[in-house]
Amino acid sequence: QVQLVESGGGLVQAGGSLRLSCAASGRTFSRNAMGWFRQGPGKEREFVAVLSWNGYNAIYTDSVKGRFTISRDNAKNTMYLQMNSLKPEDTAVYYCVAQRENYYGGRTREEYDYWGQGTRVTVSS
Repeated sequence: QVQLVESGGGLVQAGGSLRLSCAASGRTFSRNAMGWFRQGPGKEREFVAVLSWNGYNAIYTDSVKGRFTISRDNAKNTMYLQMNSLKPEDTAVYYCVAQRENYYGGRTREEYDYWGQGTRVTVSS
């Protein structure tokens, strides 16, 4: 069974940092682009970032550029999202996602084939 399991969410004050992890199991994702979406209270689920299978190329949504960094360790089948300078508007459930093999890019939900259950991030002001 293929699973993406997020961890690392929690409560943090504005200006603080968190590091989210996404552990994949059931198959290797070393040939899949992986990324993050989020859904804030009362908001639509939105794209946050995606990283190519080899870690060389990344796309970020404008609101997190310069604050968030996506990375991966294919040997551990794990992906990360380092979130710095957090703002209250970053409050959301963060979902780990993966695309099908040899596909990279896109900001729509339909372009992502695998989803985790989400981890909650709350940023207090």
